[in-house]
Amino acid sequence: MCAAPDQNLTLPPNTDLSKETVLAGRVVAAGDPVAGAFVRLLDGTGEFTAEVVSSASGDFRFFAAPGTWTVRALSRSGNGQSELVVDGPGLHRAEIAVA
Repeated sequence: MCAAPDQNLTLPPNTDLSKETVLAGRVVAAGDPVAGAFVRLLDGTGEFTAEVVSSASGDFRFFAAPGTWTVRALSRSGNGQSELVVDGPGLHRAEIAVA
């Protein structure tokens, strides 16, 4: 069976946030976490880059490069998105409200 890695907000050991760019957050509907949402990462031109499934607590995580990113969530509860402008390494958070 194929599955995405656990998307909780705890980063893998040896993640060096002084060198790596991590986009992480949570998908919510009316303040409650949304599990099983398809969370897509789109680059600054709107091109699809990656996709993960949100965890039971609505969490998601991507390792990316600095730049402008759109994070879009598609779920049974609705859809939503957030734009992130990432200027360098570190942990960058976004909450995506779906309706």
